[in-house]
Amino acid sequence: MKRYEILAADIASSIHSGLLRPGDRLPSVRHTCTSRGVSASTVFQAYYLLEARGLVQARERFGYFVNPSLRRAPPEPERPSQPSNEAIAVDVSERVFEVLQSSMARQVVPLGSAFPSPLLYPLQRLGQCLAASARTLDPWSTVDDLTPGHAGLRRQIALRYLAAGVAVPAEDIVITNGALEALNLCLSAVTRPGDAVVVESPTFYAALQALERQGLQAIEVPTHPREGIDLAALEAAIVRHRPQACWLMTNFQNPLGSLLPTAKKKALVELITRYQLPLIEDDVYAELYFGDQRPLPAKAFDTEGLVLHCSSFSKCLAPGYRIGWAAPGRFARAVARQKLTTTLSASVPVQMALALYLEQGGFDKHLRKLRQTFIAQQAQFAEAVGHYFPVGTRATRPEGGYFLWVELPEGCDALRLHQQALAQHISIAPGPIFSASHAFSHCLRLNYGHAWNARTEQALATLGQLAGAGQT
Repeated sequence: MKRYEILAADIASSIHSGLLRPGDRLPSVRHTCTSRGVSASTVFQAYYLLEARGLVQARERFGYFVNPSLRRAPPEPERPSQPSNEAIAVDVSERVFEVLQSSMARQVVPLGSAFPSPLLYPLQRLGQCLAASARTLDPWSTVDDLTPGHAGLRRQIALRYLAAGVAVPAEDIVITNGALEALNLCLSAVTRPGDAVVVESPTFYAALQALERQGLQAIEVPTHPREGIDLAALEAAIVRHRPQACWLMTNFQNPLGSLLPTAKKKALVELITRYQLPLIEDDVYAELYFGDQRPLPAKAFDTEGLVLHCSSFSKCLAPGYRIGWAAPGRFARAVARQKLTTTLSASVPVQMALALYLEQGGFDKHLRKLRQTFIAQQAQFAEAVGHYFPVGTRATRPEGGYFLWVELPEGCDALRLHQQALAQHISIAPGPIFSASHAFSHCLRLNYGHAWNARTEQALATLGQLAGAGQT
């Protein structure tokens, strides 16, 4: 991190721990310069960042103060999950469908949604790019590069990889209808019905649905809420069950928000290389990092083409455009064949529009603004959970993405809370939909990607009351 980010992180830690309390004055810029050995510019940048996150307020002629309306965030979960070490037949789709269908109405406060607010994205400019692409569409472009995708868009994606420090040739990229199709195509390319696949515990419910649909078994591996999958447990599962693939999220995992440290990603790739085990890497949240630098994917350490890296523009730029991609390494031909025999191609005009937007620039500026929004909203949501939810509640503080994983006190029933919340027009994502074994009955996932306002705060207050009343 840069100096100002380190300083901001230290002050934020003091605020969250209670050392600095609401209304307390921060040390003066001059004092901080002297005590930390930094410039005034560094101190101001740190204070501006804290102000953007809603942690401090500036008072003209008096300096900076801890936000007086600030409430303490709950403590973070500390223990990794403890799933069984068995291969499990998956049966989650009906429950997932029920939960998702019941929370789609606009009048519902979308705390259980998988998507951030569409109002945060440059839809007008994307629409202009789409119109321009449609006007200049070469008729032959509708059949050129049908299955791998539009050459210009693949080039732009390859350049994004290069900027992140990962070498992926444009010709190895397959454009898909969103990341979910990319992930499903990769899964089909490396497994057959009856095979076992390693997943995190908890894991993204769509991964479980994909396993169920393709007749695959899930091997759930312990996962830490901050640092991701337990590599020792992963190796033990590989030795015992001989799975045909892993499906993991190394950056800002859904639902935990966990981030594998760089050294752990390298060790992960060394592990799957030793056992020649394909790794399907779901990396749709990597652009939504809160630090100074985009975290590397596991793909960056792959020298044998075993990592099938998948991502999309749906979470970071263009919701509803449904454009994703796979960089499947040695399995590129197999994935392209799967694409050819299923949906053939993603929309050509939409691909061209995204390529044009990326060529014109402005994507990184949009991302910076989006990240700052999520940083501020995460702090507001976390503090509201700490204020309104029952004593004993814990919540993650991810370094990116837009999800909080909330552990309620033992005795709370997240599925019952889901039903009670819906009656109040509030959606949540209850923990059991993230597990093949229907675990995490006292947990839930909250989406902080929608605007913080009085309606949202009231919804969290109501959830807290319901959770407290539901304790046994």
